[in-house]
Amino acid sequence: MRILVTNDDGITAEGLYHLAAMAVRLGEVWVVAPRHQASAMSHGITLDRDMELRLVRDFPVEGIHRAYSLDAKPADCVRMVMNSKLMPALPDLVLSGVNRGENAGYDVQYSATVGSGLEALLYGVPAICFSLQVDGSFSEWDDAMEDITRDLMSREPPERAVWNVNFPGCTAAECKGILEDRSISQMASFDDTYLLQDHPEEDTWNVHLLGIPVTEADAGSDIQAILDNYISIGKVVNSALI
Repeated sequence: MRILVTNDDGITAEGLYHLAAMAVRLGEVWVVAPRHQASAMSHGITLDRDMELRLVRDFPVEGIHRAYSLDAKPADCVRMVMNSKLMPALPDLVLSGVNRGENAGYDVQYSATVGSGLEALLYGVPAICFSLQVDGSFSEWDDAMEDITRDLMSREPPERAVWNVNFPGCTAAECKGILEDRSISQMASFDDTYLLQDHPEEDTWNVHLLGIPVTEADAGSDIQAILDNYISIGKVVNSALI
């Protein structure tokens, strides 16, 4: 099995290393990730300039086939692979993450972790997206991530949708289990407030985004699952597909 691993936190992100190390146990792993942090880019792509692809020879995960950085957006990484001769054939699976911060509720709209997975669907390639509650430890979930990936790979891929997996911020020992078929919460994971602050220039303000984590959400939702120390598994549909 040929697996493309990508993310939106950038080629040097800890979560990407954990995901790639897990994927090596499942097949031939190619890594293509943004050169820099590129969160909240959703499904956006780069159109106004050339992009630079760079082979990363010191990628710190043993056993991968190759790793590249692309100075572009996360969806560009997947789109470029699918529409170039970088790989000898299309991947059999795309794994995206592990994102630093949950991708649940309204946050899914902005998530480039999920956007990368949705891009894969346009080429008929199934995808699984992984995220971790913002204060969690990646190493806590290595074993669970492999078990979940193997399980989801053994099933029929969801129609027009990616699997969206969120790990809670607790330890693995504190986790109460896995809740599947979680709905996308009808709220955001953070209560966002934009603060307008004084600026030395006339008619100008500094705008600061202050996000406060929510403490409860709608029953049966992805946000409530991770707040209750469960692993949440749900689906995100690519509405472009009929």
